[in-house]
Amino acid sequence: MLAGEETSAAGRPRGHQLSATGVTVAYEGVDVVHDAELTLRPGEVTVLVGPNGSGKSTLLRTIARLQQPRTATLLLDGDTDGLALGTRDFARRVALLTQGRPTPGGLTVRDLVEFGRYPYRGRWGKADPDGRAAVDRALAMTGVTELAHRGAEHLSGGQLQRVWLAGCLAQETGVLLLDEPTTYLDLRYQVELLDLVRDLADDHGIAVGAVLHDLDQAAAVADRIALLHAGRIVAHGLPEDVLTAPRLTDTYGIRIEVDTDPLTGRLRTRAIGRHHTRNERLSPTP
Repeated sequence: MLAGEETSAAGRPRGHQLSATGVTVAYEGVDVVHDAELTLRPGEVTVLVGPNGSGKSTLLRTIARLQQPRTATLLLDGDTDGLALGTRDFARRVALLTQGRPTPGGLTVRDLVEFGRYPYRGRWGKADPDGRAAVDRALAMTGVTELAHRGAEHLSGGQLQRVWLAGCLAQETGVLLLDEPTTYLDLRYQVELLDLVRDLADDHGIAVGAVLHDLDQAAAVADRIALLHAGRIVAHGLPEDVLTAPRLTDTYGIRIEVDTDPLTGRLRTRAIGRHHTRNERLSPTP
């Protein structure tokens, strides 16, 4: 069982529930997130989608306490006292994989992943008896064990992204927030990462909140989807209820078709541009 989890009566571990209501965030006096409401439930994956600049990352950072809101009510397991926790205690419950982390020099992959254990070490380097095993698990789960002693400055963007994710997993929290986690990853590792996200929710009861741009990936991995536009959540619910052709077309400003993949049975989206079909490109001019 992962640290930070509780055990249900049936013996199944579960994560924490993180809820936010009335979230309004402003940059330089201009509201960029408007009265948003979001709940991340144990054992569920909630994905935030929407156009660039719609407020997805800002909302995720706000519920992770990295962005100061103008107004917000944040609840951890239904208790406002949970968000009065100190930084280290909160970090034992909630982890965030952010975008654009700098590449540090002079550190190995294992060094970076070990940073995820900082909530358990205490101010004066208190011993962390579970740390080594947690780091080993995180390295294995993200497929970077063989890179453990390599210098971080020698990694590709995709490798480094997996290492940062390993650091979040080593943190062993009940809530995991992922801001565009598939960035820099090739197709294989995108699929493996999304499989891992589902495993964390299904097998460990973790509450997962993620920002994704790929609508098909969102439909494949999510229990619930929140669609944002211009700083507002315009739809929230099951993927098939949120990802409709009229709503996506209106939100993204481009024609988007939605159907069902005959192989997987999942939703499939397609943005239609000016050159969207081969037949139309080959049609003779009258």
